[in-house]
Amino acid sequence: MSYTINSRPKLDGFRMPAEFEPHEGTWMLWPTRTDTWRLGAKPAQDAFYAVALAISQFEAVNLGVLGSQYEHVRSIFPPEIRVIELSYNDAWMRDIGPTFVKNDQGEVRGIDWGFNAWGGLKGGLYFPWDQDLFVKQKVLDIERQSRYDASHFILEGGSFTVDGEGTLITTEQCLLNANRNPDMSREDIEGQLKDYLNVEKMIWLEQGMRDDETDGHVDEVAAFIRPGAVALSWTDDENDPQYPVLSSAYEVLKNAVDAKGRKLEIHKIHIPEQIVLSDEDARLIDRARQSYSRNSGTRLAATYVNFYICNGGVVMPAFGDPRDRESFEHIQCLFPERKVVQVNTREIAYGGGNIHCITQQQPKA
Repeated sequence: MSYTINSRPKLDGFRMPAEFEPHEGTWMLWPTRTDTWRLGAKPAQDAFYAVALAISQFEAVNLGVLGSQYEHVRSIFPPEIRVIELSYNDAWMRDIGPTFVKNDQGEVRGIDWGFNAWGGLKGGLYFPWDQDLFVKQKVLDIERQSRYDASHFILEGGSFTVDGEGTLITTEQCLLNANRNPDMSREDIEGQLKDYLNVEKMIWLEQGMRDDETDGHVDEVAAFIRPGAVALSWTDDENDPQYPVLSSAYEVLKNAVDAKGRKLEIHKIHIPEQIVLSDEDARLIDRARQSYSRNSGTRLAATYVNFYICNGGVVMPAFGDPRDRESFEHIQCLFPERKVVQVNTREIAYGGGNIHCITQQQPKA
């Protein structure tokens, strides 16, 4: 039975495992917001469907759906994908789902962070986010896993990456933003992360990618692929607006050491052409005053590093871009022991994220 623990994971000997450690399964949500997704969310649903099927080759998939979509979604997915009725405001499970932690005996618990839709009333992406607030606790109840209540601390799962051995990478742009935890200093925020994720070493990048509406989530920039090794979004074009951000991130990572004292091995993955909404794209997205504006000419960040590592596999984006094949081959070389599957997720990128943003791993108990 799930219950709330009045403690912190570090005190109890729990840590956040790295994404490349074994999973019990993956959690996702079904997209329906017509002010986020084009054409009534149908093209995005096709992309989510393809991502879920790709992941299900490697591990169990749990898919939350709104009640109005349950019959339809259950009918289109194979029986091995679990479909569960849930209430939520949008489909970014990385950010609204629980962060799981684990101890050396294999017990798994979950963290229920605070959430304010990436900025609340000062730059947030939609209002309200009232149903998103309960997704973490619902998932933990379904799994009968205990809950750490961290609702006092606004944090999204896409804003950090860990190596499972005490090191965390994040961005100042996001975690130090006044629209997240304005009453906390950098030291306060580090303390929260160390207490709840049981990390020792924080590596702070200055910014996330330009045109990332989440205020610079690190999962568009960098990801641990194994202890001591990081995949980094990159461009060789010094005139690319992303170049200053990515070159700055490279310099920080190149000069950093992890919690074990290792210099980081950095693998640069060249980004595709960045996405710009056309007149037609924008016309097919519903207008809503309380949602992020997706007008014609809106630029959206795109990267291959927003992939998802699962048991024996990696599911990565494609964009219909000339660099798709090159990036696939590069990432397959980085994961020789895993099968890499590439899914065209341009429709997910139109919503402001990609595969990593819509998934959340549940560690193996």
